[in-house]
Amino acid sequence: MMNNGNEISHQTKLYGFIGEEAGQSGLSATMNKIFKANNKDAMMIPMNIREDDFYFTVANMKKSHVNGAIISNEYVSNVVEILDESTEAVKRSGMCDILVRDSEKLIGDVLFADVLIDFLKENGVMKIALIGINHYAKAFVSKCPSSLHVSYFNDDLEALMNFTNEMNIDNADINRIADGMECDLSNYDVVINFSDLQTLYMVDQFSVINVDMKQKKQLSALKKRAKELGANYIGFDDMLDELSSGIFDFYKSKNHLDYDKSDMRF
Repeated sequence: MMNNGNEISHQTKLYGFIGEEAGQSGLSATMNKIFKANNKDAMMIPMNIREDDFYFTVANMKKSHVNGAIISNEYVSNVVEILDESTEAVKRSGMCDILVRDSEKLIGDVLFADVLIDFLKENGVMKIALIGINHYAKAFVSKCPSSLHVSYFNDDLEALMNFTNEMNIDNADINRIADGMECDLSNYDVVINFSDLQTLYMVDQFSVINVDMKQKKQLSALKKRAKELGANYIGFDDMLDELSSGIFDFYKSKNHLDYDKSDMRF
């Protein structure tokens, strides 16, 4: 699915979805449907990029016709060093999942956290069990409003305490989760797993909503355990509509989508 004419002109706003297996994801197709539905002369192209070629590809965007890019989760840390400017969320978390080209500068931001928080609010979530302390956890916490109550879980309590101190979280509710323990998370409105735990067998009950933003090809301990317990699981591909709407709004806010397909430009 491309733009209305299934073609690219010199006026078409081009965006990339950069990942090792970007072509296997439905994100680009979903984005192009949104561009078409809104009559925008824009297109997202999946870009299958190996790790060895990642730096070269993104750095060359500065002088290309690509106006921005979505970064797949395997590269969200790698891209930070290539950015010319970044938001506070990028600086605090050490990750970037969306960037925009401004002349020959690449400016990075974090989008997934905004999309996820909006999704949680729409589903009436108040109590969150957050597992893990990686860059995704940092980005989520940096944008999470105080109206949402977060309890923090990790297998290493000392590392978890360092995490809450680094993120300036006062009176944090910290909890240990590790092999050999029994853990009931059913009292929370949502479980969000951003940990590197290989299994979640210690969890014997999940929440109504269980999220980790993993893509289909990625190993998901949450997905596996949720399936075993008959619990609802939400990954990256289950939120394509929400993510695509967020991407559209992001680029629209940057005045990238001012022109409609029908507009005459010379």
